[in-house]
Amino acid sequence: MKGLIIKNISDLYTIKSQEGYFDCKARGVFRNKNIIPTVGDRVIFDKDKQIITDILDRKNILVRPPIANIDQALIVMSTINPTFSTYLVDKLINIIEFNNIKPIICISKLDLYNDEEISKYINYYKSIGYEVVLNTELEEIKELLNNKITVLTGQSGVGKSTLLNKLDNTLSLKTNDISYALGRGKHTTRHTEIYELFDGYIADTPGFSSLLLDMKKEDVRDNMIEFNKYKDKCKYRDCMHLNEDDCEIKRLVKEGTIISSRYENYVKFISEIKSIY
Repeated sequence: MKGLIIKNISDLYTIKSQEGYFDCKARGVFRNKNIIPTVGDRVIFDKDKQIITDILDRKNILVRPPIANIDQALIVMSTINPTFSTYLVDKLINIIEFNNIKPIICISKLDLYNDEEISKYINYYKSIGYEVVLNTELEEIKELLNNKITVLTGQSGVGKSTLLNKLDNTLSLKTNDISYALGRGKHTTRHTEIYELFDGYIADTPGFSSLLLDMKKEDVRDNMIEFNKYKDKCKYRDCMHLNEDDCEIKRLVKEGTIISSRYENYVKFISEIKSIY
């Protein structure tokens, strides 16, 4: 029987299938092959023996939190308290795309700080191809969540729990720094779980954005989508857009076609990767 792992506590996995919910354990052969079933995995299981017998191919997997087959990430960023950070937005986008996940930017608290600078960033991200929604555009967000596995990420205090409460008030999440009901509050997490919402699944994921994972500097460059549009005009085919002469990207930054914050953040990311390796 096929199903989807929606929760994992210790060595017990809760699987949702067409026939209902089943708690199963993994076959010993997985342990011998160093394979660990993960929330989000689509699996074959024996409901009578309560054993997972096979794990179907994954499209992607995150290490922290452990979750697989993610379709998209809703990056929630507030305009104030905490202040909007282009560095964090760009870092999240880069890591998310590297893991074959679609990033969607969600702006919160715009009513508290309707600044022209924030509008400039919103318009720029839209112009280069990213989907940007406001946390007040609830119907649009519900549509985005439909039939998808979505991870919700962003700094503590940006309004993730508030957003989920607005989307579905039956959740009754506590609106402090991080949602307790999603198992991510005050270091009390004991398990990973995805929650059914609007014919899809959603998981709260504070923290994973702090990692550059296994990315190389070329990966960071190639995940800057507006760079890819113009890179063929650079003098060197493998241009890193740093110290090379006749670099089209640096020229476009100077003239304002590419927003300076994106380039400055890119340089920081490259520097961080160099310090790791």
